[in-house]
Amino acid sequence: MSLLRIAYLILAIIGAVVPMMHFIPWAGDDGFTFDAFVTAWTVNGATTGLMWDMAIAAGVLTLWMFAEVYVRKDWWVFPICLIATFGIGLSCGLPLYLFLRSRAFK
Repeated sequence: MSLLRIAYLILAIIGAVVPMMHFIPWAGDDGFTFDAFVTAWTVNGATTGLMWDMAIAAGVLTLWMFAEVYVRKDWWVFPICLIATFGIGLSCGLPLYLFLRSRAFK
């Protein structure tokens, strides 16, 4: 495995762990409801701007992933990375996709 692929994998793991280090205690303290989550995203202008920035970037990544898997016919990658992106975050989904995309292709 190349050094670049190892870096993508490490970044995907970090991108999964670091957000969860904040989400899990928050959910434990406040209880997890989607309404509370959305309220936290829009508590002020800075968080709302960041939320929209991440949402737009996640949408662009989704479009790019779909276009890539369509051309490469590598369909199994799409749902995994889509779940990682929207279930964990862009910081996990993007490096995970780059890790999976950069493997040797037959």
